[in-house]
Amino acid sequence: NKMAQTLDTLKPCHHDTFSVGLFLGFPSRHLCRCPCVDAVCTLNTLQTNASSLEQVRRERSHPQLQLQAMRGFLERAGLTVEELDHLNIIHVTGTKGKGSTCAFTEQILRSYGFRTGFYSSPHLVQVRERIRINGQPIGKELFTKYFWQVYGRLDETKDAHGGTMPAYFRFLTILAFHVFLQEKVDLAVIEVGIGGAYDCTNIIRRPWVCGISSLGIDHTQILGDTIEKIAWQKGGIFKPGVPAFTVRQPEDALAILRDRAKEIRCPLRVCPELDDYQADCGPLRLGLAGQHQHSNASLALQLSHTWLQKRYKSFPSTSVENSGLLKAASFKPSPIMVKGLADTEWPGRNQTLKHGAVTYFLDGAHTMRSMQACVHWFRETAAQHERNQNFNVSVEHMLTRCLDNERSWRLHNSLGDNKDTQLLIKGSLPLVPEKKADTLVFPCILSALQWITQGRDSALAHPTKTVFPVKPSVMAKAAPLCEAAEIHVLITGSLHLVGGVLKHLDPATSK
Repeated sequence: NKMAQTLDTLKPCHHDTFSVGLFLGFPSRHLCRCPCVDAVCTLNTLQTNASSLEQVRRERSHPQLQLQAMRGFLERAGLTVEELDHLNIIHVTGTKGKGSTCAFTEQILRSYGFRTGFYSSPHLVQVRERIRINGQPIGKELFTKYFWQVYGRLDETKDAHGGTMPAYFRFLTILAFHVFLQEKVDLAVIEVGIGGAYDCTNIIRRPWVCGISSLGIDHTQILGDTIEKIAWQKGGIFKPGVPAFTVRQPEDALAILRDRAKEIRCPLRVCPELDDYQADCGPLRLGLAGQHQHSNASLALQLSHTWLQKRYKSFPSTSVENSGLLKAASFKPSPIMVKGLADTEWPGRNQTLKHGAVTYFLDGAHTMRSMQACVHWFRETAAQHERNQNFNVSVEHMLTRCLDNERSWRLHNSLGDNKDTQLLIKGSLPLVPEKKADTLVFPCILSALQWITQGRDSALAHPTKTVFPVKPSVMAKAAPLCEAAEIHVLITGSLHLVGGVLKHLDPATSK
């Protein structure tokens, strides 16, 4: 990703381990270099063409026009909202955690043997990641085939509709519905793009169950600048008589969700804590790291459990009197559910990759709350990695630490610091992290990664990789990295950045 400007923060946290943070300076687009490049390039034109920009301008002050336009595009593509009723959809929104919730849910139901469809956004490396069949991104051949089927129908009818074509996300949503219908999935897990009420996925009329993950302040220009306004938008996916679940929310947000559910006549339940589910195996183990994943897993258990009840005709009918807000009952997860939670993978979210002496911690957090969760996860996980390291401790190291402990003991017991105490080994590294951080700007992601790892990661040294040179003044600051026994790299702030990094660390994602 040559045009990305990246910012990385170098901060020593231990004299044998360096932690490095990699943050995104400016957003960028990923280049597709695969046989379906023509389809992807054509798709990318929908991000910037004049008709798409005009759509945005026209609908900004009349958001209800978005769903009206979406239905028109769906019909022009040869699909109907009635056909979507047969996809047995699980519809999920939220500010944070909706993707993880969908990933847990899809893995659980796939573990039961169902053929699953999964639509999510954004993608990390390849746009095909957004449309998954049985957990895998749709293949290049199928993507190309279905893309031209949908695009051709829309292109053929555009002259009769003022030359309009759907914008990027709308097109992909229509494509996902088309793929799932053609591939005859047993169910489709659909992640909302932004908001809910006017999101283009909300043309779904009869989902089997809906879910709302953790709410927070994000996309304020579109959804509003208060948690109440955002909750109103998210609650727009509720449907009459369709069961819905939410995780615990701020009180003001929960009140709005309750009112929306009552207005729409939707039975809404609040999920229990994950520890409330009693499994034979003891505490449930999750395939996704981080304490904040517990609420996502609980929501996924309720969504999958409710879907299974309806599938097997044991779902009780819901009367209007049952609408409002109640606490969902915990239950004993089946062995398949337990395994599904443990097997769940969701790249770029609390993901750890160890490449020899370099450990990468990747998380696409980009809001205040998600960054706080990322910090908590990184501190805990990085500390665990340090404890697991098998250091060959030098005599210098041991003696220096002994003297540091002795000095700390004196201070703790009010004996004062003995200024005359001399270190036995001169020039040793500091035992306490210095309270400072250097920031450096790199011309591209690869140059930043290569500087950080200093040749220790062979995945970054492929001869075909093109990298912009780094200034000598920046290279001169790499000495501590060369001396460190282990390097921890935290990559966060944007899923676009995480995707750009994964393209280099795991080349298979670009194929």
